[in-house]
Amino acid sequence: MGLLSKDDNGRSLLPVLKHVAVPALLAGFLVTATGCSITSLTIGATSGILEGGFEAMNQETDLQLAEAAIPADLKLLDGLILKAPDNKELLLLGAQGYASYALGFVEDSSIARASEMYLRARNYGLRILFKNKLFRGSFDGNLDGFQRALSTFERRDVPAVFWTANAWGNYINLNRDNIEALADLPKVEAMMRFVLKNDEAYFYGGAHIFFGTIEASLPPIFGGDTTSARSHFERAIQISDGKFLMAYYYYAKTYAVMRQDKGLFESLLNKVINAPDRILIQQDLANAIAKSKSKALLERENDYF
Repeated sequence: MGLLSKDDNGRSLLPVLKHVAVPALLAGFLVTATGCSITSLTIGATSGILEGGFEAMNQETDLQLAEAAIPADLKLLDGLILKAPDNKELLLLGAQGYASYALGFVEDSSIARASEMYLRARNYGLRILFKNKLFRGSFDGNLDGFQRALSTFERRDVPAVFWTANAWGNYINLNRDNIEALADLPKVEAMMRFVLKNDEAYFYGGAHIFFGTIEASLPPIFGGDTTSARSHFERAIQISDGKFLMAYYYYAKTYAVMRQDKGLFESLLNKVINAPDRILIQQDLANAIAKSKSKALLERENDYF
C-alpha cells in the first residue's frame, strides 16, 4: 500500500524517494572520505535532501516521470545504507521506498522483480526491529514467542513495524503457492494487529486496508471473514475522509469480487476514477496509481464476474 509523506497532523511518514541530484563534491565524499565524522555529516546532509524532496514526489501526478525518477534514488539510498548500516532513518526509507515502488510500478508486470523488492524492503525494516534483542531472538521461533516479543515495542515503533509487515505481506500475496511463505502470514498479521492497537490511523488506516484485503481474499476455512473485511475497509475510508483512494481499490478488488457484487465493484472503482484531482495533495502519486489500477481492473471486469 502506497506512497507517503506526511499525515494531516504534519507527521513525517517518509515516502518513496524524489529524484534528487547529488552534487559531485558530495558524491566524492561518499566514495573517498575516510573520517567517520565527515562521512556521518555527508550522510546526514544527504538524508535531509532526500526527505526534503519526498513531499514533491508524492505530489507528482505524472506516473511515467515518477516511475523513471525513483529507481536512481533507491540506489542512492542503498549506497547511503552501506555507509551507515545502523541508521534507522535510512533503513525506514529503504523499507518504504522499495515496498512502495514495487506496489506502484512493478508487481503488475513482474512478480519476480516485485518479490525481490518486497524482500529487500522487509529486510531493511527487520534491521530496525532486530535492534530489539528479544524480537530478534524470537523471529524464527513459534508464534507465541514472536507475539510476546512484539508486545515489547512501543507506539514510536509503529512506522518500522508497519512497513516491515507491509512489505512482507505483499511478498506473501505474490507467492501464495509457496507454502513456506504462507506459513509466515500469522506473524505478519500479528505485526499489523500491533499497528491497529497502537496507532490505527497510521498511513491512512493502512493496517485496516491490510486486514480488509486479507479477510476478503481468504475462504472462511482459512480465516476469511467478509463481514469483518467490510468493517476494516469502511474504517480506513473513514480515517482518510474518503481521500486515500487505495482503500476503495482494494475494497473492490477483494471484497466485491469475493461477494460477487458487481454493482459494488463498479461503484467503488468509478468512485476512484472520478475522484477530483488533488483530493489529497500529499498523496497525489498514490492516488494517481490507484486511478490507473482501478481503470485497468474495471476493464477486466468480465474476468471476475
